[in-house]
Amino acid sequence: MKMFEPLKIGGMTIPNRIMVPAMVTHLCKEDGVVTQDTIDRYVRYAAGGTGLIVVEAMAIHQVKSGPLLRISDDKYIPGLRDLTQKVHATSDSKIVPQIIHFLKVARTGWRQTADMLSVADIDLIVEQFGDAARRAREAGFDGAELHSAHAYTLSSFLSRANPRADEYGGASIEGRLRLIGRVIENVRRKAGRDFPLGVRFNAEEFIKNGYTVVDSTRIAVRLAELGVDYISLSAGGKFEDAVHTPGQVLFPYSGYSGDRCMPGEWLPRGLHAGIAAEVKAHLVSKGHHVPVAVAGKLDDPRDAERVIAEGMVDIVGIARGLLADPDWPVKVRQGQVDRIVQCDYCNVCKALDGTHRMVNCALWPQGANQAPKDDPAVPVPQLAETRLTAVATDARIELKWSKAPGAATYQVYRAEAQGDPQMIDAVKVTFWSDSDVLGGNTYRYFVRPCAATGTPGARSDTATVDLPRPSYMATA
Repeated sequence: MKMFEPLKIGGMTIPNRIMVPAMVTHLCKEDGVVTQDTIDRYVRYAAGGTGLIVVEAMAIHQVKSGPLLRISDDKYIPGLRDLTQKVHATSDSKIVPQIIHFLKVARTGWRQTADMLSVADIDLIVEQFGDAARRAREAGFDGAELHSAHAYTLSSFLSRANPRADEYGGASIEGRLRLIGRVIENVRRKAGRDFPLGVRFNAEEFIKNGYTVVDSTRIAVRLAELGVDYISLSAGGKFEDAVHTPGQVLFPYSGYSGDRCMPGEWLPRGLHAGIAAEVKAHLVSKGHHVPVAVAGKLDDPRDAERVIAEGMVDIVGIARGLLADPDWPVKVRQGQVDRIVQCDYCNVCKALDGTHRMVNCALWPQGANQAPKDDPAVPVPQLAETRLTAVATDARIELKWSKAPGAATYQVYRAEAQGDPQMIDAVKVTFWSDSDVLGGNTYRYFVRPCAATGTPGARSDTATVDLPRPSYMATA
């Protein structure tokens, strides 16, 4: 499979094309120091065979922001070095930190914007990024990633919504690129031009008057001209359309742009791959061959392999899918796709992040801080002989099945007519309701009980439902 071929990124070679993008865990305390729980989370990704591990956003400045990792002072280097050493001792995975600067937000809903920064403030940010990258190198990371996506400072300057009116202003794309251009230059000077450097930015902002792929192709070319070693594409996650919850700081993933950044179950799979393909094709047309990564519901191995094999991107980013099952890469490589703990995109992890609580997966055993270790020797639960029942009502199909001894969750699969079945939900009860059905069609269902480790067992029998055409179509 193409996704398991190594890839050279600047001075490092990743063993495969699978990346875990930065996901805030809140496993540290407010002092921002690496904890054992932090180390355990990233060692699991390494043990599972992820090629490139991007550690959650690390603040380059010392401001109050809850349990967020820091790289803003040399005192953080020992903890970060312990993290990189443990990962490197586990596998040949490469590990880079995502380094980040963010503007102030308040529980009232107020937020600092790019035009509130003085030129002296901007100069300090440039220096802080360079210092953070130097610390990353000293801590033993294989490279560093600049966070210029979503609602954060570099992204706010890059945005078409940038309200500044000076040389860093949003009236021109050159003005919007000026800050990140200066940051890259400073990082290269302080961390060395041989230190691999990536940039994550939005392929589209998904806000009113925000930039689209028309601009992101130009931004990508400029980053390539500046010599970055890889480009990681995300989307949305902006403050401009965030919904404020009284008493809480504004969460940039609460509006539509946030849904595009962390798409739920109702949004299509691989929804950003086409945009990323446009960016990569434009780069190649301009003579640039910098590797491009993209994320967004790509945890189906068929989708992941397709976007790489067809040359749409070079690296596939899988965030929530690898959170649910860090062993995803090794299971795919060994042909054990049927044993993958599949993310159902319930976004409980997103909700935990939004309230600054420890981020875990709803598919893990209750109270677990880490994904349970996979053990093929542990028997998986089996459904009793009682048949799965499916009953049609006016607007939905109701499923019921017997409880399987030892089952912690149940995966629900659906196929329309003779199509391929897709896992559409994971539940902890023995019933489920499907309201996404159309009269006049045939649907097939089966369920799979899952052990506490999340490993699915054998499928149930298949229940088939022929829905009658609705009454309003009687004459159609």
